[in-house]
Amino acid sequence: MWWGDEQTEFFEGIFFQVLGRPAEVIETQLLSGGDINTAARVYTTEGIYFVKWNSADREGMFEAEARGLELLRRSETVRIPEVIGHGHYQDKAYLILEYLDAASPRPTYWEAFGQALAEMHSHTQPRFGLSFDNYIGSLPQANTPSPNGIQFLIEHRLRPQVGLALYKGLLSKELFGRFERLYERLPDLLPNERPALLHGDLWSGNVVVDEQGMPALVDPAVYYGYREAELAFTTLFGGFEPRFYEAYQEAFPLEAGFQERVPIYNLYPLLVHVNLFGAGYVSGVERVLNAF
Repeated sequence: MWWGDEQTEFFEGIFFQVLGRPAEVIETQLLSGGDINTAARVYTTEGIYFVKWNSADREGMFEAEARGLELLRRSETVRIPEVIGHGHYQDKAYLILEYLDAASPRPTYWEAFGQALAEMHSHTQPRFGLSFDNYIGSLPQANTPSPNGIQFLIEHRLRPQVGLALYKGLLSKELFGRFERLYERLPDLLPNERPALLHGDLWSGNVVVDEQGMPALVDPAVYYGYREAELAFTTLFGGFEPRFYEAYQEAFPLEAGFQERVPIYNLYPLLVHVNLFGAGYVSGVERVLNAF
Protein backbone atom coordinates (compact mmCIF):
# COMPACT_ATOMS: atom_id res chain seq x y z
CA MET A 1 0.00 0.00 0.00
CA TRP A 2 1.52 3.26 -1.12
CA TRP A 3 1.10 6.34 1.06
CA GLY A 4 2.76 9.75 0.86
CA ASP A 5 3.62 11.96 -2.11
CA GLU A 6 2.47 9.35 -4.62
CA GLN A 7 -0.88 9.06 -2.88
CA THR A 8 -1.30 12.87 -2.79
CA GLU A 9 -0.50 13.07 -6.51
CA PHE A 10 -3.12 10.38 -7.20
CA PHE A 11 -5.85 12.21 -5.26
CA GLU A 12 -5.07 15.59 -6.78
CA GLY A 13 -5.02 13.97 -10.23
CA ILE A 14 -8.43 12.36 -9.88
CA PHE A 15 -9.98 15.51 -8.41
CA PHE A 16 -8.71 17.52 -11.37
CA GLN A 17 -10.18 14.91 -13.74
CA VAL A 18 -13.59 15.05 -12.08
CA LEU A 19 -13.87 18.68 -10.97
CA GLY A 20 -12.03 20.27 -13.88
CA ARG A 21 -10.00 22.47 -11.53
CA PRO A 22 -7.18 21.96 -9.02
CA ALA A 23 -8.09 20.69 -5.55
CA GLU A 24 -5.16 20.70 -3.16
CA VAL A 25 -5.11 17.79 -0.72
CA ILE A 26 -4.89 18.99 2.87
CA GLU A 27 -5.25 15.70 4.74
CA THR A 28 -6.18 12.08 4.07
CA GLN A 29 -7.47 9.48 6.49
CA LEU A 30 -7.48 5.82 5.48
CA LEU A 31 -10.81 4.19 6.36
CA SER A 32 -11.27 0.64 7.57
CA GLY A 33 -13.84 -1.81 6.27
CA GLY A 34 -14.39 -3.44 2.92
CA ASP A 35 -12.63 -6.50 1.55
CA ILE A 36 -12.48 -5.40 -2.08
CA ASN A 37 -11.44 -1.74 -2.31
CA THR A 38 -9.31 0.73 -0.38
CA ALA A 39 -11.08 3.84 0.91
CA ALA A 40 -10.15 7.19 2.42
CA ARG A 41 -11.65 10.42 3.65
CA VAL A 42 -9.87 13.20 1.76
CA TYR A 43 -9.84 16.82 2.91
CA THR A 44 -9.19 19.26 0.05
CA THR A 45 -9.43 22.95 -0.68
CA GLU A 46 -12.66 22.14 -2.54
CA GLY A 47 -14.29 20.16 0.27
CA ILE A 48 -14.26 16.76 1.96
CA TYR A 49 -14.76 13.64 -0.14
CA PHE A 50 -15.03 9.90 0.24
CA VAL A 51 -12.75 8.11 -2.23
CA LYS A 52 -12.33 4.43 -2.92
CA TRP A 53 -10.05 2.86 -5.45
CA ASN A 54 -8.71 -0.39 -6.81
CA SER A 55 -6.79 -1.70 -9.80
CA ALA A 56 -7.69 -0.18 -13.16
CA ASP A 57 -9.53 -3.31 -14.34
CA ARG A 58 -12.21 -2.64 -11.69
CA GLU A 59 -13.44 0.56 -13.38
CA GLY A 60 -16.58 -1.24 -14.60
CA MET A 61 -17.43 -2.09 -11.00
CA PHE A 62 -17.30 1.56 -9.97
CA GLU A 63 -19.30 2.67 -13.00
CA ALA A 64 -22.07 0.19 -12.11
CA GLU A 65 -22.00 1.32 -8.47
CA ALA A 66 -22.26 4.97 -9.50
CA ARG A 67 -25.25 4.22 -11.73
CA GLY A 68 -26.90 2.28 -8.93
CA LEU A 69 -26.38 5.07 -6.42
CA GLU A 70 -27.85 7.61 -8.83
CA LEU A 71 -30.88 5.40 -9.41
CA LEU A 72 -31.49 5.13 -5.68
CA ARG A 73 -30.98 8.89 -5.23
CA ARG A 74 -33.62 9.63 -7.85
CA SER A 75 -36.18 7.75 -5.76
CA GLU A 76 -35.85 10.57 -3.18
CA THR A 77 -36.47 8.20 -0.29
CA VAL A 78 -33.48 6.98 1.76
CA ARG A 79 -30.44 9.29 1.86
CA ILE A 80 -27.83 8.29 -0.73
CA PRO A 81 -24.44 10.03 -1.05
CA GLU A 82 -24.02 12.06 -4.21
CA VAL A 83 -21.69 10.63 -6.85
CA ILE A 84 -18.98 13.21 -7.60
CA GLY A 85 -17.28 11.15 -10.30
CA HIS A 86 -15.51 7.95 -11.26
CA GLY A 87 -12.89 6.83 -13.74
CA HIS A 88 -9.30 5.66 -13.88
CA TYR A 89 -6.03 7.45 -13.27
CA GLN A 90 -2.59 5.96 -13.73
CA ASP A 91 -3.06 2.26 -12.87
CA LYS A 92 -6.09 2.64 -10.59
CA ALA A 93 -9.87 2.84 -10.90
CA TYR A 94 -11.63 5.21 -8.50
CA LEU A 95 -15.01 6.42 -7.26
CA ILE A 96 -15.50 9.78 -5.52
CA LEU A 97 -18.59 10.33 -3.38
CA GLU A 98 -20.01 13.02 -1.16
CA TYR A 99 -18.64 12.46 2.34
CA LEU A 100 -21.32 11.93 4.98
CA ASP A 101 -20.16 13.23 8.34
CA ALA A 102 -21.86 10.87 10.79
CA ALA A 103 -23.79 12.18 13.79
CA SER A 104 -25.51 10.28 16.58
CA PRO A 105 -28.69 8.54 15.41
CA ARG A 106 -31.90 10.40 16.17
CA PRO A 107 -34.44 8.73 18.48
CA THR A 108 -36.64 8.16 15.41
CA TYR A 109 -33.80 6.73 13.30
CA TRP A 110 -35.16 3.19 12.91
CA GLU A 111 -38.75 4.23 12.34
CA ALA A 112 -37.63 6.71 9.68
CA PHE A 113 -35.49 4.06 8.02
CA GLY A 114 -38.34 1.53 7.88
CA GLN A 115 -40.72 4.09 6.39
CA ALA A 116 -38.16 5.33 3.86
CA LEU A 117 -37.25 1.81 2.71
CA ALA A 118 -40.94 0.98 2.27
CA GLU A 119 -41.29 4.09 0.12
CA MET A 120 -38.23 3.10 -1.93
CA HIS A 121 -39.72 -0.36 -2.46
CA SER A 122 -42.90 1.24 -3.79
CA HIS A 123 -40.92 2.36 -6.85
CA THR A 124 -41.54 -0.24 -9.52
CA GLN A 125 -41.20 -1.05 -13.22
CA PRO A 126 -42.81 -3.70 -15.47
CA ARG A 127 -39.92 -6.19 -15.35
CA PHE A 128 -37.62 -7.70 -12.76
CA GLY A 129 -33.92 -6.90 -13.19
CA LEU A 130 -32.35 -3.73 -14.53
CA SER A 131 -31.16 -2.13 -17.74
CA PHE A 132 -27.51 -2.81 -16.78
CA ASP A 133 -25.57 -5.50 -14.94
CA ASN A 134 -23.60 -4.80 -11.78
CA TYR A 135 -21.82 -6.58 -8.93
CA ILE A 136 -22.51 -7.95 -5.49
CA GLY A 137 -19.21 -7.71 -3.67
CA SER A 138 -16.70 -8.55 -6.38
CA LEU A 139 -19.00 -11.06 -8.10
CA PRO A 140 -20.80 -10.14 -11.34
CA GLN A 141 -24.57 -9.84 -10.94
CA ALA A 142 -26.64 -10.26 -14.11
CA ASN A 143 -29.83 -8.18 -14.23
CA THR A 144 -31.30 -9.33 -17.56
CA PRO A 145 -34.92 -8.08 -17.41
CA SER A 146 -37.65 -10.69 -16.95
CA PRO A 147 -41.44 -10.39 -16.53
CA ASN A 148 -41.41 -13.35 -14.12
CA GLY A 149 -39.93 -12.84 -10.66
CA ILE A 150 -39.51 -16.53 -9.89
CA GLN A 151 -37.65 -17.14 -13.15
CA PHE A 152 -35.49 -14.07 -12.51
CA LEU A 153 -34.60 -15.37 -9.05
CA ILE A 154 -33.71 -18.80 -10.44
CA GLU A 155 -31.88 -17.83 -13.64
CA HIS A 156 -30.09 -14.64 -12.57
CA ARG A 157 -29.57 -15.11 -8.84
CA LEU A 158 -29.49 -18.73 -7.69
CA ARG A 159 -28.27 -20.70 -10.72
CA PRO A 160 -25.18 -18.54 -11.41
CA GLN A 161 -24.01 -18.75 -7.78
CA VAL A 162 -24.81 -22.47 -7.47
CA GLY A 163 -22.93 -23.16 -10.69
CA LEU A 164 -19.92 -21.12 -9.60
CA ALA A 165 -19.81 -22.87 -6.22
CA LEU A 166 -19.96 -26.26 -7.94
CA TYR A 167 -17.19 -25.26 -10.36
CA LYS A 168 -14.99 -24.10 -7.47
CA GLY A 169 -15.53 -27.37 -5.61
CA LEU A 170 -17.38 -25.65 -2.75
CA LEU A 171 -20.74 -27.30 -3.40
CA SER A 172 -21.37 -31.01 -3.95
CA LYS A 173 -23.24 -32.48 -6.91
CA GLU A 174 -25.81 -33.77 -4.43
CA LEU A 175 -26.57 -30.23 -3.20
CA PHE A 176 -26.58 -29.00 -6.81
CA GLY A 177 -29.32 -31.55 -7.56
CA ARG A 178 -31.33 -30.48 -4.54
CA PHE A 179 -31.31 -26.90 -5.83
CA GLU A 180 -32.79 -28.13 -9.12
CA ARG A 181 -35.64 -29.71 -7.16
CA LEU A 182 -36.13 -26.55 -5.11
CA TYR A 183 -36.54 -24.46 -8.29
CA GLU A 184 -39.59 -26.54 -9.19
CA ARG A 185 -41.20 -25.72 -5.83
CA LEU A 186 -40.54 -21.97 -5.74
CA PRO A 187 -43.75 -20.90 -7.54
CA ASP A 188 -45.71 -22.52 -4.71
CA LEU A 189 -43.52 -21.08 -1.94
CA LEU A 190 -43.14 -17.40 -2.85
CA PRO A 191 -45.83 -14.73 -3.34
CA ASN A 192 -46.29 -13.07 -6.72
CA GLU A 193 -45.42 -9.41 -6.14
CA ARG A 194 -44.50 -6.62 -8.53
CA PRO A 195 -40.82 -5.66 -8.94
CA ALA A 196 -39.53 -3.29 -6.26
CA LEU A 197 -36.50 -1.00 -6.37
CA LEU A 198 -33.93 -2.69 -4.13
CA HIS A 199 -30.60 -1.64 -2.66
CA GLY A 200 -29.63 -5.27 -3.26
CA ASP A 201 -26.93 -5.71 -0.59
CA LEU A 202 -28.72 -4.46 2.49
CA TRP A 203 -26.81 -5.58 5.55
CA SER A 204 -25.91 -3.38 8.51
CA GLY A 205 -22.43 -2.59 7.15
CA ASN A 206 -24.00 -0.77 4.19
CA VAL A 207 -26.19 1.46 6.37
CA VAL A 208 -24.56 4.59 7.80
CA VAL A 209 -25.74 7.57 9.84
CA ASP A 210 -25.62 10.94 8.08
CA GLU A 211 -24.89 14.38 9.53
CA GLN A 212 -28.56 14.78 10.50
CA GLY A 213 -28.58 11.55 12.47
CA MET A 214 -30.66 9.81 9.82
CA PRO A 215 -30.02 6.61 7.81
CA ALA A 216 -28.11 6.58 4.53
CA LEU A 217 -27.24 3.69 2.22
CA VAL A 218 -23.94 2.91 0.50
CA ASP A 219 -22.40 0.09 -1.59
CA PRO A 220 -25.52 -1.02 -3.46
CA ALA A 221 -26.13 -3.93 -5.82
CA VAL A 222 -29.27 -2.34 -7.26
CA TYR A 223 -32.02 -4.09 -9.21
CA TYR A 224 -35.81 -4.44 -9.27
CA GLY A 225 -36.76 -7.60 -7.43
CA TYR A 226 -38.79 -9.07 -4.60
CA ARG A 227 -38.88 -6.65 -1.68
CA GLU A 228 -39.15 -9.62 0.68
CA ALA A 229 -35.66 -10.65 -0.47
CA GLU A 230 -34.29 -7.29 0.70
CA LEU A 231 -35.94 -7.53 4.09
CA ALA A 232 -34.84 -11.14 4.48
CA PHE A 233 -31.22 -10.09 3.83
CA THR A 234 -31.39 -7.61 6.73
CA THR A 235 -32.01 -10.52 9.09
CA LEU A 236 -29.06 -12.64 7.93
CA PHE A 237 -26.37 -10.89 9.99
CA GLY A 238 -28.57 -8.82 12.32
CA GLY A 239 -28.11 -5.22 13.39
CA PHE A 240 -31.61 -3.94 12.54
CA GLU A 241 -33.89 -3.09 15.45
CA PRO A 242 -37.51 -4.27 15.73
CA ARG A 243 -38.74 -0.69 15.26
CA PHE A 244 -37.36 -0.78 11.70
CA TYR A 245 -39.50 -3.80 10.75
CA GLU A 246 -42.58 -2.46 12.57
CA ALA A 247 -42.39 0.85 10.70
CA TYR A 248 -41.90 -0.91 7.38
CA GLN A 249 -44.84 -3.25 8.00
CA GLU A 250 -47.07 -0.32 8.92
CA ALA A 251 -46.12 1.59 5.76
CA PHE A 252 -46.09 -1.32 3.26
CA PRO A 253 -47.51 -4.54 4.81
CA LEU A 254 -46.00 -7.88 3.81
CA GLU A 255 -48.04 -10.92 2.89
CA ALA A 256 -48.67 -13.40 5.70
CA GLY A 257 -45.96 -16.02 6.22
CA PHE A 258 -42.95 -13.81 5.46
CA GLN A 259 -40.87 -15.23 8.31
CA GLU A 260 -41.23 -18.75 6.89
CA ARG A 261 -39.98 -17.49 3.49
CA VAL A 262 -36.91 -15.67 4.84
CA PRO A 263 -34.53 -18.67 4.53
CA ILE A 264 -35.43 -19.16 0.85
CA TYR A 265 -34.57 -15.58 -0.04
CA ASN A 266 -31.35 -15.77 1.96
CA LEU A 267 -30.02 -18.61 -0.19
CA TYR A 268 -28.72 -15.99 -2.62
CA PRO A 269 -26.60 -13.99 -0.15
CA LEU A 270 -25.45 -17.23 1.49
CA LEU A 271 -24.26 -18.54 -1.88
CA VAL A 272 -22.53 -15.23 -2.56
CA HIS A 273 -20.68 -15.66 0.74
CA VAL A 274 -19.77 -19.23 -0.18
CA ASN A 275 -18.20 -18.00 -3.42
CA LEU A 276 -16.48 -15.00 -1.85
CA PHE A 277 -15.36 -16.41 1.50
CA GLY A 278 -15.38 -20.19 1.25
CA ALA A 279 -17.06 -23.40 2.32
CA GLY A 280 -17.79 -22.23 5.88
CA TYR A 281 -21.14 -20.90 4.62
CA VAL A 282 -22.21 -24.15 2.94
CA SER A 283 -23.76 -25.49 6.14
CA GLY A 284 -26.20 -22.55 6.14
CA VAL A 285 -27.17 -23.36 2.57
CA GLU A 286 -27.69 -27.01 3.44
CA ARG A 287 -29.94 -26.15 6.39
CA VAL A 288 -32.27 -24.19 4.08
CA LEU A 289 -32.40 -27.03 1.55
CA ASN A 290 -33.17 -29.49 4.35
CA ALA A 291 -36.10 -27.29 5.44
CA PHE A 292 -37.63 -27.02 1.98
